[in-house]
Amino acid sequence: MINSIEIVEVSARDGLQSEKEIVSTADKLSLIKRAIDAGLKRIEVTSFVNPKRVPQMADAEDLVQMLPEHDDVRYTGLVLNYRGFERARDLKMDEIGCAVVATETFNKRNQGVEIAETIKQWSQMADDAHHENMKAQIIIGAAFGCPFEGEVSTKQVVDIAKEVAKAGPSEIGLADTIGVAVPNQIKEVISAVKNEVPDIKLRCHLHNSRNTGFANAIAAIDAGVEVLDASIGGVGGCPFAPNATGNIATDDLVYMLDRSNIKTGVDLSKLIETSLWLEKVLKKPVLSQVAKSGIFPPIEGH
Repeated sequence: MINSIEIVEVSARDGLQSEKEIVSTADKLSLIKRAIDAGLKRIEVTSFVNPKRVPQMADAEDLVQMLPEHDDVRYTGLVLNYRGFERARDLKMDEIGCAVVATETFNKRNQGVEIAETIKQWSQMADDAHHENMKAQIIIGAAFGCPFEGEVSTKQVVDIAKEVAKAGPSEIGLADTIGVAVPNQIKEVISAVKNEVPDIKLRCHLHNSRNTGFANAIAAIDAGVEVLDASIGGVGGCPFAPNATGNIATDDLVYMLDRSNIKTGVDLSKLIETSLWLEKVLKKPVLSQVAKSGIFPPIEGH
């Protein structure tokens, strides 16, 4: 097992996008600043999508223009089409994150076009991003199961990975969008993708909808993944997928990795403080367990 993991904090985007009550731009900015203060170096801050479809992200431009400058922090914006890319480019984002879904039905619901068209658009966006000195990465959604088509074969995921790899992504993500994967499946899919695109870094995006998220995180690490997405407090879900509940909680993930001697560079105490603050913002409990149970061994003052 590797001795360090990079965490991409997704609470400001994936964590908040399905919330019914609009979270203020000021609170989103505070969440991002708190994440940075805790030691997180990669932050997915927003998505450049149609605000009528995802009202929580209507303030994308305003939020990005307020982000603090840090030489060692990379901000990512999710884009689903070329118009979204243009918005991210005009704001000089550090990185664009693109997406393609492993099944036709879900891809059409999520992006309004077939998989082949999404890959074509991705290739154009990646090429243009590289000319702008922006990083470009892509994630394959529903890589372990689809709410509309059911089981997703490993071959489906591998075939898409091979196609998107042609555009030279900085990394390829594999998403358990609805939280149906189990550890053996995680290992099988990751191993198959690594075998076909061995020179591209892989990332995993996991949801804990069926309480398998953290076992899947360890399985992903065992399979050679170096980057994991997580959300402070475990907030989040996909607005286009039924019953797609929270992401794996950053605080719980860091606790598990710390206790496993896997370095993250993240301050768990500050994550817990942020989870408890986020409960007040959202006016409901977050899903993080370590925020409720506390750190072990206890740290004086916590």
